[in-house]
Amino acid sequence: MMQTATRWRALGLRRGASVVLTMLCTLAAVSFPSGGSPAAAPLAVAVADFDYFDTSGEVADQSAEHRARVASFAALLRDNLAAQGDYRVVPIECPDHPCTATSMSQDVFIAAARKAGARLVVYGGIRKMSTLVQWGEVQLLDLEAEKLLMRRTVTFRGDNDAAYRHAANFVSDTLKETMPKP
Repeated sequence: MMQTATRWRALGLRRGASVVLTMLCTLAAVSFPSGGSPAAAPLAVAVADFDYFDTSGEVADQSAEHRARVASFAALLRDNLAAQGDYRVVPIECPDHPCTATSMSQDVFIAAARKAGARLVVYGGIRKMSTLVQWGEVQLLDLEAEKLLMRRTVTFRGDNDAAYRHAANFVSDTLKETMPKP
């Protein structure tokens, strides 16, 4: 009789443990997405404005068009990174000057990106060499690790909206391959 009571108590404890284990598994399934781990918050990334240099020597003044294209280049990078879902694009605020890496000292630039809450910052510039050839340098800095993750020179042909869009899409894809995932 003593053995039977001990068995029933052990069985009761096992059933209780089984119920608790089932409840924990259910709670974990509800709390975590299908990947089995908690959903990570998107990484904050700041995309600075890009510098522009025209060394083509062309007679026609196209500075207004170039400013607009360079601004749309940076805006398209921001949009493409934000659309991914792994990144949250945060603005860098520079009330007294353009938010480019060359318009302020390195320390002020990094401080502005950190103040914006960025973990990563994308910056660079575009240089027009001729009517046909432009090249840009894009850098990706991990502010937390204080490490340059990418420095890439890209060239593109054309001085029109389509050429800038194509280059921005290529750079966006390159950044996504290099950037850490949350």
